[in-house]
Amino acid sequence: MSKEQDYKSSKQTGEGEESHQHQAGSRTDRDIDEWKHREPYAVHDVEKNEKFDVKWEGACHCGKVTYQLSRERPLAAKYCHCTTCQRLHGAPFQWAAIFHKSDINFTNGHHELGWYDPTSKSTTHHLPCKVSCAYCRSPIMDEGRNMILLFPPLIKKINTPEGREAFRPTCHMFYPQRVAEGFKGDGLVKWKGLDNMSDLLDDDENVLVQWEDGLDEKKMDEKKREFLEFTQKEGEVKRVKKSD
Repeated sequence: MSKEQDYKSSKQTGEGEESHQHQAGSRTDRDIDEWKHREPYAVHDVEKNEKFDVKWEGACHCGKVTYQLSRERPLAAKYCHCTTCQRLHGAPFQWAAIFHKSDINFTNGHHELGWYDPTSKSTTHHLPCKVSCAYCRSPIMDEGRNMILLFPPLIKKINTPEGREAFRPTCHMFYPQRVAEGFKGDGLVKWKGLDNMSDLLDDDENVLVQWEDGLDEKKMDEKKREFLEFTQKEGEVKRVKKSD
């Protein structure tokens, strides 16, 4: 499954692995706690020469949960305006950055995590699920079956030019569901729903390219590029080539 499919599965389904405990704990002697030894939760032990090339650091609001990232840039970064993200984050939209599970190293507090499965509305570690600090409730990430979605506002130095550029989003998803304005002319691709799996829109929600059933992501991407011209910064729209 690709990183895009993994992200989309977290939006669309709740099927998959059996759920287990309702909140992380310090015990490691039960089979139910095996998740502590798997990515993304397995801690890299520097003292045992487990190398981890740190590029960024992040933390929840209270500081009980801290982590490092070994990738300079996320695999992708997006703004999601769906109502689920709005309600779960208490914000107009979610800023999501996609990483491999091996790209993160929890340095503190991975026993202090709570989970929420938005599909079944249960507090179980049932992938895909939301992961948060069990103390201050800051959203830490979305854990999919193959990838994780991190939230750039938790990353240190995200407000620097380097941070903003590294985590610069390339598109808006569920654009018609937005509750805030100010995105016209921002140079980002707008989608009616999931990227490359829904209608491509202009800033005023007019359909530029209609998505069709059975159209795969690659073909949709090709159709998108017939209508849009991009700058050297991939994903940033320079102008619309066609109007019909």
